[in-house]
Amino acid sequence: MNARFPLILLTAAVLAGCAGQSARERDTEAYELYRDFAGAPVDEFTYLGTYDGWRSLGKNVLAVQTGIRDAYLITVQGPCSELPFANTIALTSTGNTVRRGLDSVRVGGDNCTIREIRPVDYAGLRKAQREDAAREQARREQSAQTGSG
Repeated sequence: MNARFPLILLTAAVLAGCAGQSARERDTEAYELYRDFAGAPVDEFTYLGTYDGWRSLGKNVLAVQTGIRDAYLITVQGPCSELPFANTIALTSTGNTVRRGLDSVRVGGDNCTIREIRPVDYAGLRKAQREDAAREQARREQSAQTGSG
């Protein structure tokens, strides 16, 4: 048996698994993870005009990381139709504060009013993501060793 054959099978299985999951399914999984680490709704958060990252989680929800430890799950009046496809967003703010009901997420031609803001335990979320990745890696290695999927 060719020594490369198990590696080829593993690569094909991983690619098939990735191809089998739609963008909507990935967004749903990510939303559920963020939701699990989100606290109670708040009326506002401090925003100094820049963010470290963001992710669309559907047509009316996104996660915004505003600092190394600060992230928020934001729900907008929806649907905000361009949000799932956007490359960039902008947040409106007044006096370095983003407020529910007053401020918006700007996406392309959409100006989507913020309906809910929930702080995210970002450290906890990142830890869970690392643990999930480690479990997935262990599962793939186990599958490769046993030759099953």
